Amino acid sequence: MKTKITLLALALLSITIAFGQKKTNGNVYIEHPAIDVVDEFVKASVAGDSLKMASYITEDFKAYWGTTNVPDTKGLDKAAFIRNQLLYFNALDYYSVTPFPGSYPDAIEYKKDNKDQEVWVQTWVELNGVHKRTGVKIDASAHRLYKLTKDNKINTIINYANGTVLDEIRASFVDRKNGTIYNHHDNINTIRKMVYAMEKGDMEKAYSFYEEDATFGDLSSFKNRGISLADQKVQDKAFLEKFDLVTIEMSGYPDYLEYEMDDSRAVLSWWNFHLVRKSDKMAIVLPVFFIDDFNKDGKIIRESAYYNERLLEQPFKVASN
Repeated sequence: MKTKITLLALALLSITIAFGQKKTNGNVYIEHPAIDVVDEFVKASVAGDSLKMASYITEDFKAYWGTTNVPDTKGLDKAAFIRNQLLYFNALDYYSVTPFPGSYPDAIEYKKDNKDQEVWVQTWVELNGVHKRTGVKIDASAHRLYKLTKDNKINTIINYANGTVLDEIRASFVDRKNGTIYNHHDNINTIRKMVYAMEKGDMEKAYSFYEEDATFGDLSSFKNRGISLADQKVQDKAFLEKFDLVTIEMSGYPDYLEYEMDDSRAVLSWWNFHLVRKSDKMAIVLPVFFIDDFNKDGKIIRESAYYNERLLEQPFKVASN
């Protein structure tokens, strides 16, 4: 038995040694002339200096999208890549390419299969700018791999980025409708019934128009992505302990927006809440703007309220004779 245990232990030790072995294949540098070349190349790109860009690139240069789904892609040659880079310089205001926060470039000199002594530089960057024609803001991250020759010329670039960030720019070149606006709709009727139930003090009926998991937000609660229906009920109770709700009048008329994008729907409504502050009988008119999002079943799933809280805190004014 002892012999069997010893053999088992030796076998496990052999497996551990086999899987735990490490073998180097070159060096990784945090400082390297190739990193300096890439940095200067990026600066020339941001400056729109095509001649300087070209000076850092070999004649047989190729650029590829690392996320392409075309298996036999030919990539971009030197001239085409420089034209592509100039598109950003010419189309963007406030154009910049900066290191992604907390990142830094690496230079890698591989030992195996590297008879030409090439160096790979990998970077993580943020590309920022505002599109001059459409006003679309770009704030995108990218990962780039640069292969440099032994004399520090860029021979290959492989770019990994989310191309969908440019979709909004492409879509903004032409006018496009995004659904329908109604001035009469059953969801508008729901908002009226909800507000006037609140006016009459019938809070149970007012809350019946919301889904149980509805969320609520105002200028002070948006930062935590809104509150629950239960929390909203607590806030409403506290509010009504301080103010008498005399009447609510509609300002203008509500709009119901049925969006094509995201299949979403919302009612925009404007109201004047006539209140009396209980502590000093101060009469206050509070303008309120509601955005209520609906689900397909006609229930309110999210409500955003905009109003000036300072109006509720204004000092009592004694009427002069």
